[in-house]
Amino acid sequence: MSERKYRQRGYQDDNRGDRSRPQGEGGPSRPPAEPRDPRMPRDPRVPNMPGFREVFRCARCGALESTEIGSASTCSKCGTALHACIHCVSFDSGAHFECTENIPARVSPKDTANSCTLFAPRRKVERETGSQPQPNSARKAFDDLFKF
Repeated sequence: MSERKYRQRGYQDDNRGDRSRPQGEGGPSRPPAEPRDPRMPRDPRVPNMPGFREVFRCARCGALESTEIGSASTCSKCGTALHACIHCVSFDSGAHFECTENIPARVSPKDTANSCTLFAPRRKVERETGSQPQPNSARKAFDDLFKF
């Protein structure tokens, strides 16, 4: 019987060279390493990955708002009160009194301003998908073309 476990062609053929042998004993030799310039990038360029930012959005219209919220703050777009339960981190419609904190009584309605001392604005982490537009940047670029 043969020494080989499998008799198919290609399995442990003699002309392939054994990798366990040292390179000086007739095995395939590697080409010498090319000199490398350290200033040239060796790896492919890394794609420009977008960053992340923490934002506060209005629960009604989705407008970006500042996280500095006072008791009388309102949304700049729709006018909804921002110091309300629907904008709080503790708001959960499935929890007791719709709040994850221990509160003595239910606050109702949830979208009007209240004076809760446990209020903290609900911040979300979003991906930065584009550059921030600068106001009148297109107009300024057009005007710069014709300056003398």
